[in-house]
Amino acid sequence: MTRSTHRLLAGATALVVAAGLAACGGSDGGAGAASGAASGADGATASAGATHAAADVAFAQMMVVHHEGAIDMADLAVERAGSEDVRALAGRISAAQGPEIATMTGWLEAWGEDVSADAEAGHDMEGHDTEGHDMEGHGGSGHDMAGMTMDGLTQEEAMAELEGLEGAAFDRRFLELMVAHHEGAVTMAEQELEEGRAPEATELAGRVVEDQTAEIAQMRELLAGL
Repeated sequence: MTRSTHRLLAGATALVVAAGLAACGGSDGGAGAASGAASGADGATASAGATHAAADVAFAQMMVVHHEGAIDMADLAVERAGSEDVRALAGRISAAQGPEIATMTGWLEAWGEDVSADAEAGHDMEGHDTEGHDMEGHGGSGHDMAGMTMDGLTQEEAMAELEGLEGAAFDRRFLELMVAHHEGAVTMAEQELEEGRAPEATELAGRVVEDQTAEIAQMRELLAGL
């Protein structure tokens, strides 16, 4: 065999070996890429599953109902209050909480959760009482807003009492009840800040604490002036 032939065979062998190595490398790379893609998919799924927790669902469900009660009271105050300051405050409460209800309802729908409270969710609010705002009665379902009272009154009883009042008497009782109502909202929002995982829900909870704490101070000032 001539030296030229030896060189040709050596070159061919080198090409075959190189091709084989490339194929092996490509296969390993493909497997690695597939493994990486699978890991990424698993991570994405885990991330998607971690976007909200039971605490977020409970917060949204309960706060929707709580806001609805506040709006009912505020709308009545816009009509009945004797003080222009009280009417203005009531209008601001209604205007702020309506869009928040729509926002929280949108979250629940996007999360695939019921908009109404789930009695089996088990988000226990018992032990989170505030002065004049009894949260006990949420111990069983964690969401049953019928158990929430303001100065010992349910939402329905509070509305019935307000409907029987006018002028300064209405203003005083509305402010007393709304202070208690806001304290309950702050309690729920603080619990969401401790336990929630959905960034959008904890952000809203922070705003609820800030805004409603400020409104509580305003209402106490108005009460002092009556």
